[in-house]
Amino acid sequence: MCCRHGRMPDGGTGWKARARRIRRRVQVWSKRHLPPGVRLIAGLLLMLGGVLGFLPVVGFWMLPLGVAVAALDVVPILRWLGLRKWRRTKGRGDGRR
Repeated sequence: MCCRHGRMPDGGTGWKARARRIRRRVQVWSKRHLPPGVRLIAGLLLMLGGVLGFLPVVGFWMLPLGVAVAALDVVPILRWLGLRKWRRTKGRGDGRR
C-alpha cells in the first residue's frame, strides 16, 4: 500500500482492493501470532462458518478467508511431500519418474 494515497499499488480503491488488503492483513497476523497447527484449524473453522453463511452471525465472507489462512499451512506441507517424492524418485537411478 502506498503511504501517501492509501491505495493499492495498482491504484485500486474499490471493494476488491479493500478485500485484498483485509485478506492479506489477516494472513500476516495469523502467520505471526498463531502456531502452524492452530492456523490450519482456524482456517478450517472459518471455512465451516462460510458454508453456514446463511446464518445471521457467520457469513459467506468467511469461506475465502478460511482458505487463505489454511493455505499458509497446506502449501508448505504439499511442497514438503513433493520434495520427498522427488528425492525418492531421484535416488532410483533407473530414470523412471
